[in-house]
Order: sequence, then structure tokens, then C-alpha cells
Amino acid sequence: MGDPKFSRRKYDTPNHPWRAERIKSEGELQKRFGLKNKREIWKAQSTIRTLRSQSRDLQARLRTGETQAEMETKQLLDKCGRLGLLPMEGTTLNDILSLTIDSILTRRFQTMVFQRGMAYTAEQARQFIVHGHISINGRVVTIPGYLVRRAEENAISFATSSPIANDLHPMRPKPKDAVEIEKEKAVQQQAAKAEPAQKPAVHKEIQLDKLKVAKPSLEKMIHKDGAEDEQKPLPEIEETGEIPQAPVPAEKLKGEKHKGEKSAEKPKGEKHKAEKSDKPEKPEKVDKPHERKVKAKEHKAEEK
Repeated sequence: MGDPKFSRRKYDTPNHPWRAERIKSEGELQKRFGLKNKREIWKAQSTIRTLRSQSRDLQARLRTGETQAEMETKQLLDKCGRLGLLPMEGTTLNDILSLTIDSILTRRFQTMVFQRGMAYTAEQARQFIVHGHISINGRVVTIPGYLVRRAEENAISFATSSPIANDLHPMRPKPKDAVEIEKEKAVQQQAAKAEPAQKPAVHKEIQLDKLKVAKPSLEKMIHKDGAEDEQKPLPEIEETGEIPQAPVPAEKLKGEKHKGEKSAEKPKGEKHKAEKSDKPEKPEKVDKPHERKVKAKEHKAEEK
């Protein structure tokens, strides 16, 4: 049977795993082209890298007048033209050096299906390809990273065996609809970036409206207590210009009468003081026994 064939890795990983600028740029490319992972970006970078290295090598060989280098230069330019990376005529090796990773990613089968309006998003285009709904020249291709050649661009279509080939299928968009949807999404994203400062104010207004509706019982209580009547401005007298006093309720007048009657009566403390003053005063305190002895000795001394 022979030795088994082990496929060689066709891309190079980044030299440093943590670079903020590289990670940010790769994330943007991954979202824009609907890529599954960053490995597909590294494959495109490796393809561009090999083309550039071949171009630099051939430029150095052409300076020496090597005939083989001229043949290889023509073959390389024809290859880039067939892949759609460069025009078919009027190109040089310097044009290859100006290629970027976008020029490779735009030639992927997934991107071409989305650009032709056969899917609403790049992610949906990848799903259609993997599930076998898209074909090239009548042949189903299930590789999203396949580089479409210039001659195959107009041969992309839905597979005849796929139910999406029917024009009335709900998952089959029209080319104009796909473009309009992308424009609407871009407008919504710009509006979402511009509105974050206004959202909290709207939320507060909604909460205030809810509080007003949730407390109708307070308004009824205010009507009962007559607080609204007190808040109304009182009419002025035309002659004097004075404002008459607000009418006092009957309950308050009764309370004031009771307070006046109580104030006329003497308080309990004053009554007790008067009763104490009428009573006879207590006799003076008797001297203590040691004071008596001293006085007795003084009296005997005086008698002697």
C-alpha cells in the first residue's frame, strides 16, 4: 500500500500570542467576513506571504538576465490574474507586493456567495455552503475557503438538488434585500453608539410615570383632608386689600375652647403649694445629744 500521506500545515501562526493591535485587527476581519476562527486569517496571510516572497525573488533574478526568471514571472502573473487578485493584462511584480489580506479574503467562496446576494449574512452564506446548497458549474462545493477563480464567478448558483433553489423558498433572499438589510444594520449600530447617554433619562421618565399612576390613593386622601382647598389662593378684599383668614374647622374650635377652660384652672402644682402654705409650720429641730452635753457643761460652769 505504501506509506500514508500526512498533510503539511499550510499556514504559520503569529510569533507572539498576545499583541493587542493584532488581536483587534483579526477580530474585525473575522466579523466582517464571517470567518469561523482566526486560522483562516492566518492561511490568507501565508498565501500573501508566499506570493510576495516569489515576487521579490524573481525581481532579483531578472536583474541578472535569467531567461527562466522571465518565464516564471509570466506564470506567476497569469496565476494571480486567474485567481482574480490582479488584472489579466498590464501587471508587474510590484503589483503583487501591493496585495493585502483583504484581496485574498474577498476571493473566498463564502464571501463571493454573500456579495452576490444569495444570503442575508456572511454567516448564513457559510451555512448554505457547508450544507451543500451552493454549486459552481453544477458541482456542489462545500468548502467556504475555496478561492473562486475569475472564470467561475458567474457560475455560482444554488444546487439543483437543494430546496433553496426554489424562488419561493422563505430562506432565499433577493439580491436587493441583502444589501438593504446590511444598510439598516449599519444605521442601527451608529444610532446605538450615539444613544447611550440618553437612555438613562428615558428610563427615569418612565419610572416617574409609573409612580404617578401607582399612587391614586394619595390624591383621594388629599381631597378628604382639604389640603387642596388650603393651597388655593384666597380672594382679596377690594376695599382694604387684605386677605381674609381661612375658615377654621369646627373641630379645631372645640379643641381651642377646651384648652381655654383648662388654662383658667390652676395647675396641680400651684394647688399643692397653696395647701402646704396653710398648714402650721413644723417645730425647730432638736439639737443632737453631743450638743446637749456641751450646753449642760457650759451652764454648770456659769452657776459656779
